[in-house]
Amino acid sequence: MTEGQMTADPFNIIITGVGGQGNVLASRVLGNMLVRQGYAVTIGETFGATQRGGSVMSHLRIAKDGVWSPQIPKGRAHMIVSLEPAEAVRVLKDYGNEDVNILSNTRPVYPVSVIAGDVFYPPVDEIRSKVQALVPRARFIDATEEALKMGNPILSNIIMLGALSGFTPLPIRRSDFKAVISGFIPRDALDINLRAFDKGREMIKKGMPKSGNRKRRSHG
Repeated sequence: MTEGQMTADPFNIIITGVGGQGNVLASRVLGNMLVRQGYAVTIGETFGATQRGGSVMSHLRIAKDGVWSPQIPKGRAHMIVSLEPAEAVRVLKDYGNEDVNILSNTRPVYPVSVIAGDVFYPPVDEIRSKVQALVPRARFIDATEEALKMGNPILSNIIMLGALSGFTPLPIRRSDFKAVISGFIPRDALDINLRAFDKGREMIKKGMPKSGNRKRRSHG
């Protein structure tokens, strides 16, 4: 993919995670960034049973012009951005295809059923290897680890947006991020959000050493 050139119209992105990870903010910021570039963006959202801890999925349909249905058809996602690794598998099952691209955080968020021992959560390395076996362009980063180093784990969603900016053909620009995020956060939080965005882009460009996937295949 060539950065800055949309490879499909509409270009379908799913941002998925669990409640409390900042999924909705990430989708709104990304949508507004692309509107600034002149694209028509339609966003649809679905929420799990609970606001915090349940699945949250945002559908973004980006077009050069015109308005599309807010729900991406099954099997038609071009990009899946997952803030939680098990969610990447769940969304891939329904919306994936042979050409889909996946960007996923590696840090799991365990539901109560897993903590109680009622449900098995597979090892993250197993999730990663199985996803990469199915999807040639699947990349994993530990965005949560970097966010914790910055003092706030919620910044993982911004790190993921920064990583997406270096992984997608869409024009996701730092200048647009700065302009858009300023409308969502207090002024004194702008600097750390910009640093989080930059960190995500740096991680994707440098081969993401924090992912622990040193033997992965190279797919750009």
